[in-house]
Amino acid sequence: MTSEAARALGEDIAIVKGGRATGGTVSAQVIDVTDIGVNVDYGGALLLDVPCVDSYRNRKAGDWVALRPGAKPVVMWRLGEDPGELDDARVQALARDVALDEQVIRAATWGTAAPSGTGWQTVQTLYLRKNSEGKVELYGQLASQSDTSPSAPAARTPKPVTISPSAYGTWRNGRPDDYADYPTQGDWTGRGNRRGAWFYGSAIVNACAGKTVAKMTIKFTRRRGSGVNAKRALHLYLHDHNSPPSGQLDLDDGPEELLSLSVGATGTVTLPTPWRNKLAAGDARGLAIYASGSSDYMSVQGGAVTITFS
Repeated sequence: MTSEAARALGEDIAIVKGGRATGGTVSAQVIDVTDIGVNVDYGGALLLDVPCVDSYRNRKAGDWVALRPGAKPVVMWRLGEDPGELDDARVQALARDVALDEQVIRAATWGTAAPSGTGWQTVQTLYLRKNSEGKVELYGQLASQSDTSPSAPAARTPKPVTISPSAYGTWRNGRPDDYADYPTQGDWTGRGNRRGAWFYGSAIVNACAGKTVAKMTIKFTRRRGSGVNAKRALHLYLHDHNSPPSGQLDLDDGPEELLSLSVGATGTVTLPTPWRNKLAAGDARGLAIYASGSSDYMSVQGGAVTITFS
């Protein structure tokens, strides 16, 4: 449903509910999250790009929300349990990450006189090095020891890495399709099924070298004006191309239907373990989409891969 249609429906709802006090809300379910707001299911009607108040954070498909109907529907808040405990845990995890990103030395000062205060020890030889994250580590060799040394922190798990595609495109009838600006699946006009792809060169392999991959996720956004507005599935495949081929785009493992999106929506796919292993080892090089006919026709952008290590 277009924004204009949503506005018209909102007016109809307002008329039907004319006896209700201004500012009343109704329950609705979020179908998808978009860059403008959310797509919601309200009594079987799909409302697109409904704006949300700023306090509605961490939006996701499946949320039940309080919708204020009217000429311009607005999502007021999320319905459900108090998210306070979840927020506390998330804030604490972020704080730990920030602390680990900083140097562990509180202060570094010097002078010609001895330091003031207690607990200082004389260093016979000072060693320092830079670890794999670029953080400085110090070790002081003492002539005599008056206090036990604190334990060195455990080795930190490598931070997640996000890799954007180096190229993308669409193929139709065995060759690149110059009429599609973004990866596209299916056939809307009867001129042949399209297959789209994202390419990463050796960036994924290089990022995974010497590390244990715990998870790979990919973020996609369904573009507006491609196919029907309702949710449709992405038909995902692996491919083995480093860069866009001049001929046909080969499809390997697949299809996997890991994500469905309504128009304008953004979603994240978690790749199956065999797929992430192939990408990490270089046995596969990127992702592709392909569908037959108009039912699941759509154009998709994004393709950033986030790799989490253990």
